[in-house]
Amino acid sequence: MGRTLKKISLTSWIFIAMAAGIGLGMVAPDFAKELAPVSKVFLNLIKSIIAPLVFATLVYGIAGTGSAKAMGRIGAKAIIYFEVVTTIALFLGLAAVNLVKPGIGVNLPAEKAKLAQSSVTLSGMLEHTFPVSIIEAMSKGEVLQIVVFAFIFGTACISIGKKAESVVTWCKSLSEIMFEYTKYVMYFAPFGVGAAMAVTIGSKGIGVLFNLGQLIATLFVSLAIFVVVVLGAVVVIFKIPLRRFIQAVKDPYILAFSTASSEAALPQALENMERFGVPKHIVSFVLPTGYSFNLDGTTLYLSMASIFVAQAAGVDMPLGQQLVMMLTLMLTSKGVAAVPRASMVVLSGTLGSFGLPLEGVALLLGVDTIMDMARTSVNLLGNCLATAAVARWEGVDLPTGDLEPIEEKAEEATA
Repeated sequence: MGRTLKKISLTSWIFIAMAAGIGLGMVAPDFAKELAPVSKVFLNLIKSIIAPLVFATLVYGIAGTGSAKAMGRIGAKAIIYFEVVTTIALFLGLAAVNLVKPGIGVNLPAEKAKLAQSSVTLSGMLEHTFPVSIIEAMSKGEVLQIVVFAFIFGTACISIGKKAESVVTWCKSLSEIMFEYTKYVMYFAPFGVGAAMAVTIGSKGIGVLFNLGQLIATLFVSLAIFVVVVLGAVVVIFKIPLRRFIQAVKDPYILAFSTASSEAALPQALENMERFGVPKHIVSFVLPTGYSFNLDGTTLYLSMASIFVAQAAGVDMPLGQQLVMMLTLMLTSKGVAAVPRASMVVLSGTLGSFGLPLEGVALLLGVDTIMDMARTSVNLLGNCLATAAVARWEGVDLPTGDLEPIEEKAEEATA
């Protein structure tokens, strides 16, 4: 019996807990409401990840691979490409969630959203963006302030060169530790998700599931539009051989979709993009860098999820406030790790910064696996296309024939 339980994946446990929570909320709503402390403990653990993970990943990413000066011409072109495409993804998600309004009717606690309803001026926002103390910013969960400090700190590390190596290495170690810490926290996810679903169904009724279904459908349609229109335009503009590209990305795409982790598909993606015809020095730089700076599917999802929670909390966010939130997400999404459910950490930090209820995170986590598979596979697809686009931008002529099988290529190399 014990061995059988161990074979069940964490994703499966989350689905089981979600179903149990829904059932409990329907059968015993009064008891279900008493489980709120369990979901709050899980949310507190999630919040504890935000500051150190965002700081460490951004500093290491900037100091290690994010300097246009250090990367030279290829790096500058890659960063420009990343920023343009991810910005389009953010605004596509923003437009879709405002059009469909899937969060209307969920009724999350609105009293926790007072900050989002307060008036915000440009001068006040600029002043609030820069931290007086990084310790204070971390303790209050001010993600945008942490990001600004990390960018300046990472740039300073670059400027002093070898003297900063120990600090950069420490940030790398801290980020890896926080990834492991996140894994431990996620072991508690079934309990947190089950309790959150029970409390939500017990207090709001079964109708809330309709809203989540709307969000999932909106995300899938938006991602499909992004792939066809935006990435399709990239294929046309840079004259990338589409048939050969599809052959190169097919297997790593399926792997990323099935595992909900683009990291799992990275080795195969690196190999296949070289076989596709992109020079090794471009592939080895652009693809890994894109895992931090070019997560198209995740950034689109984050814009949708944040406004979904605002709608669920009954917060009428004006367009200016939404654009400020998009700016925050545009920066914080650069620190998202390409591992399952890491985007929930960034979402939690952004919601906290804008005074929106973190109960929305627990609610979304119940169906996050379904959405994670879609957005992660789009992340992988977007990064593979980025390597081809930068190669064409560099004047590389990409082959147009079918992709050669690995076996044939190996025989040619031996001969």
